[in-house]
Amino acid sequence: MHAVTHALSITGSMTWEITWALILGFAVSAVVQAVVRTSTVVRALGDDRPRTLAAASALGIASSSCSYAAVALARSLFRKGADFTAAMAFEIASTNLVVELGVILALLMGWQFTVAEFVGGPVMIVLLAVLFRLFLRERLLGEARRQADRGLAGSMEGHAAMDMSVRGEGSFARRLLSREGSTAVSHIFVMEWAAILRDLVVGLLIAGAIAAWVPDSFWRSFFFTGHPLAAKLWGPLVGPLVAIASFVCSIGNVPLAVVLWKGGISFGGVVAFIFADLLILPILNIYRKYYGARMTLFILGTFYATMVVAGYVVELLFGGLGLIPDQADAKVPAEGVRWNYTTWLNIVFLLLAAALAVRFVTTGGIAMLRMMGGSPDAGDAHAPASAEGHGHSHH
Repeated sequence: MHAVTHALSITGSMTWEITWALILGFAVSAVVQAVVRTSTVVRALGDDRPRTLAAASALGIASSSCSYAAVALARSLFRKGADFTAAMAFEIASTNLVVELGVILALLMGWQFTVAEFVGGPVMIVLLAVLFRLFLRERLLGEARRQADRGLAGSMEGHAAMDMSVRGEGSFARRLLSREGSTAVSHIFVMEWAAILRDLVVGLLIAGAIAAWVPDSFWRSFFFTGHPLAAKLWGPLVGPLVAIASFVCSIGNVPLAVVLWKGGISFGGVVAFIFADLLILPILNIYRKYYGARMTLFILGTFYATMVVAGYVVELLFGGLGLIPDQADAKVPAEGVRWNYTTWLNIVFLLLAAALAVRFVTTGGIAMLRMMGGSPDAGDAHAPASAEGHGHSHH
């Protein structure tokens, strides 16, 4: 019983440490998504030129941080005419380059990891574009398109299909500060939380259990911490494999990354581990439904290769600049609730979350919530209008 209590206490401490940052990140994401329309995204992703991939990455940053929703939305964009490479770049950016991930990394692991993620992400996208240009054949792409057009359901289809941006005209500020804008923000905010909550809770529980029950000696041996060169070579290779087997995606993998970093995985290994949220076993199965078995194997191979290389690039770059933090200073949050800046920030942002939740409930959000796991073709129909009749549509 003591072991279980210890694991839960670590989970609780981690949760308390990151609550305000998660709310801030999702609120910022909701604001951006409220004014960026899905139709704009589709028009911008028509080919795989560098300029298009840069636009795909920027639009992905402004999109959902839920891996399942990002994968579903990438398939939806592909079916509507987006280039496959651009859709994959959008998918990578929407899970690995979002604001909330950067904030959580800085809070739990240090600003160096945030910078590394935003350096390694573009490296991975560039490498992926090169591999796709070299090895992706029209025959395989045609098979994937035909499979995608079958519309088989994966996960979070309804959420990915909904375009909740404000439809009115005017400047960014005018649309955002309107009644329709505040409603759109509240709907996106709550739906993003609903999409990510399961993985976040599972990730925190797994991280707490591993931190409490797995001795540091195991990780030191597994990551070759007594052999610096071997550790740097091994970390990016094994990081994605640990992620694949963990079943934890999106932001939910950051608490586990903290445990792995404390255990001795290399700096580049941490980055490669976090990138691999798009290769966990449930998502690989969704790729199989979306694009077929052959394309799934192609995605697995190319994604894994780019994650490993991006991990090495980050390791070499940050090591050469002397920016890799001392691993001896790594610690898993275990102090619990105390009256400090974290508590005050949590109070402020929990009040903000409560206000957005109330707005969500009072403007027809519950009906939308029931549609989150709906049909991948939900975009062909309008969701029920809110109680307020606001001016954004849910496609």
